[in-house]
Amino acid sequence: MPVEKRALPAGRPREWYIAHNRRLKAMRLAIVLLDAGVWRPEQAPDRTIRLAAERVGIHPPSPVTCHMVRALMRYSR
Repeated sequence: MPVEKRALPAGRPREWYIAHNRRLKAMRLAIVLLDAGVWRPEQAPDRTIRLAAERVGIHPPSPVTCHMVRALMRYSR
């Protein structure tokens, strides 16, 4: 079931929107990797994360986003 998209709140600094979208992307990628059987952060180098993004149609993540994905995986235990 698709999630209903809502507009982001207006008036925030640009950095807030960048960080918000980066967190959403990292969460999506962490879920994709966990569903694919990649359970530990050390199993997810940047290349693996970028291949997962390509498979599901997400733009390739930056190194910062890849780091966030691993951090989310670390705390998902």
